[in-house]
Amino acid sequence: MIVITRYSVPEADTEAFRTDADAAVAVLAQRPGFRCHRIGRAADEPTLWTVVTEWDGAGFYRRALSDFDVKVTAVPLLSRAIDEPSAFEILASGETST
Repeated sequence: MIVITRYSVPEADTEAFRTDADAAVAVLAQRPGFRCHRIGRAADEPTLWTVVTEWDGAGFYRRALSDFDVKVTAVPLLSRAIDEPSAFEILASGETST
């Protein structure tokens, strides 16, 4: 499963957001079932950011959110996300070779 959270971040808060996002991903990465992450910013709208994490399943993600370190470090960032669905089941995937 993937979790996609989007954030509206004023230009003046960019550095603080990156620090918070990096810290959140670091604690989430310590939890069982965590696979990988990406932090990105919209090319055409630099105040729109996203944090994407990939998990072995929904249960792993839900259990990760109950961990003390995650509650202290990641949940404050996640609570600032744009209010929209964020957890997605992967139905197909692939990679291209170069």
